[in-house]
Amino acid sequence: MLVIKVSGSELDSPRFLEELAKVIAHLPGRPVLVHGGGKGTSALAARLGVRSRFVEGLRVTDDETLDVVVMGLVGKASTQLVLALVNAGVPALGLSGVDAGLVTVEKLVHAGGDLGWVGKPVAVNAGRLQALLEAGFVPCLAPVSRSADGKLYNVNADHVAQAVAAGLGAEALVFLTNVPGVLADGERLPRLTPPQVERLIEEGTIRDGMIPKVRSACRAIGAGVRAVVITDLAGLRAWAHGEPAGTRIVAE
Repeated sequence: MLVIKVSGSELDSPRFLEELAKVIAHLPGRPVLVHGGGKGTSALAARLGVRSRFVEGLRVTDDETLDVVVMGLVGKASTQLVLALVNAGVPALGLSGVDAGLVTVEKLVHAGGDLGWVGKPVAVNAGRLQALLEAGFVPCLAPVSRSADGKLYNVNADHVAQAVAAGLGAEALVFLTNVPGVLADGERLPRLTPPQVERLIEEGTIRDGMIPKVRSACRAIGAGVRAVVITDLAGLRAWAHGEPAGTRIVAE
């Protein structure tokens, strides 16, 4: 079982989507995809006159911003990804965490202040996801999800990917981004442990949107996911062929 989190910063690139779809089409099994869409959502927010604000890579989400997030993630980003996959012969389904109650969340409490309608996953309905996989589909999840009391939340896609991988007991979780891995002075770090991750965050080497990725990777390892890799598309292609690629997050 493989879970792949696709960086939203690449979803506006037809070339990237075409190449990603080719890689997915040739994987030996059916993966679960979780996608972001922050760059496109920010562009949509700007066109609508809605200000975007972030705390450690997490979008502060008021009522107005939540509407934009749903339009950007569940609408445009999901459709672009699924279209590319279906065009490549992959039986992809565009879903969100809301569909069939796949992902349940609660409000995220953050040391940086109130983030508004931002949630964190607390449960994944792995049985329903597994049923889709066994039926031959490739689920593609937008990270918008609901709470137990029926409220809608914006959720960081890295957090959803980590929760889905843990819930499914995935053998591997790949964070697919636009860089070849975690970088220090421009060089890829091939291997990191959770304490090393926290030290690099404190030093400022790991910052912005990479912070939720590496922390989600550490949580996934703690929840029993065997391997977590942060890499780009070329790295995913290499990793799928058993070649070393990206930054591997491992237990101590």
